Amino acid sequence: MHLSAHSLSTLPADIQTPAYDRTAHDPGVVHLGLGAFHRAHQAMVFDQLLAGGDTRWGIHGVGMTRPDLVNQLRAQDGLYAVRIADGQGVKWQVPGTLWRMNVAATERDAVVQAIAAPSTRWVTLTVTEKGYTPALAQLLLDGLRLRQQAGLSGITIASCDNLQGNGHKLQALVKAAATPQDADVLGWLDAHCAFPCSMVDRIVPAATSEVMAAAQEALGVQDQCALSTEGFWEWVIEDRFADPLDAALLQSAGVRVTGDVHSYEEAKLRMLNGSHSAMALMGAVTGRPFIASCIGEPHIRSFVHRLMSREVAPHLSRSDWADYRDALIARFGNPYLKHSVHQIATDSSQKIPQRWPPSVLGQIAQGTSFEHHALAAAVFLCYTLGVDEQGQAYTLNDPQTESLMALGAAQRNEPEACVHALLAREDLWGKALPSNTAWTARVTHWHQQILQHGVDAAIQHLLQQEV
Repeated sequence: MHLSAHSLSTLPADIQTPAYDRTAHDPGVVHLGLGAFHRAHQAMVFDQLLAGGDTRWGIHGVGMTRPDLVNQLRAQDGLYAVRIADGQGVKWQVPGTLWRMNVAATERDAVVQAIAAPSTRWVTLTVTEKGYTPALAQLLLDGLRLRQQAGLSGITIASCDNLQGNGHKLQALVKAAATPQDADVLGWLDAHCAFPCSMVDRIVPAATSEVMAAAQEALGVQDQCALSTEGFWEWVIEDRFADPLDAALLQSAGVRVTGDVHSYEEAKLRMLNGSHSAMALMGAVTGRPFIASCIGEPHIRSFVHRLMSREVAPHLSRSDWADYRDALIARFGNPYLKHSVHQIATDSSQKIPQRWPPSVLGQIAQGTSFEHHALAAAVFLCYTLGVDEQGQAYTLNDPQTESLMALGAAQRNEPEACVHALLAREDLWGKALPSNTAWTARVTHWHQQILQHGVDAAIQHLLQQEV
């Protein structure tokens, strides 16, 4: 038997399941980007609101390109189990928020109609960290145009992607997709719709066969869509909604509604995501499979603690950064998460520009050390070799794979030239860093150390050097 609406009643009593009616109402939220993160984060926030009796938070989930996931979820009536595991223990929950599903690539009109549906109040997005595309903007604009033409109310369109100022960027892109004939739509959009910025935080690894096996053991039924996550979650959203009453509702479910999202998003990008990237690249090069395997090593834990404390925190406006740092280090060590270093290292050329350069530039401006970031940049170059220190080959999954692997192939014979070639790229480092000779010199130094002695020895050398 597999998980479905029919089998819900057979689940063990200690598993939290939806007690609300999932068929009597139309969805109030259209979510674009139906991956693991959304299903273990916002979907569970909306599940709380539904459980409290507010029927407006059911989700019409949209997979952007993957029919396989949507088909698996459809076969399970939109149900899936989430293992929530941390130092307090392990529990399983089956959220019931996912009521309808489509694939944008093959069912575009259904998605446009969903955005334009009278019941829709929100559109949320977890689509990419690489930036939004004109095609996505056109999809949203087509749905919004139908709403305006039908005389319907405005909606909240909440970007939840790892992009600074994500709401502003999305709104600008949607407006840029408009034609001169869309003047009425743009006027309506400005008057009645809201594009709040937001920051979301929860570690949700890609689904694995281990989690599916654990789900079957806990639930007594098969679940092809089971997920594992941590107890911690955070959702910080700008106080800017089409319906102002939504602010208090979200706060009641544990969401932080604020006028200052920026201080939270920069802390997440540079502390969590920045150290995640560094550890993922270290793990890939040293042959450690998971983030927990990396942070479990005392020298890597010390490196990450010092990276955040000395080189990132001085340039943050989040006042409770020390507590955030300590919580992150505990979260990274969660043995249940099995967060693959290669998953996190995916698309590094797109992620690093947002995560590392602001801290390095801040240190340079203050005349203080940026050694931890320089070592991380050297590890990134070694990662392009495509083979770990045990001789095991791995695949680079990156839009820039070809150019990165060309660097990898050349660095054993011309290491210094490869460092210069990597650091000259403004798409990675911005305009200021490539011309900074001190930055280039320190990355070159750590690259030589790693090639000669290995990543672990280089980290230990750094820790001894900078007491």
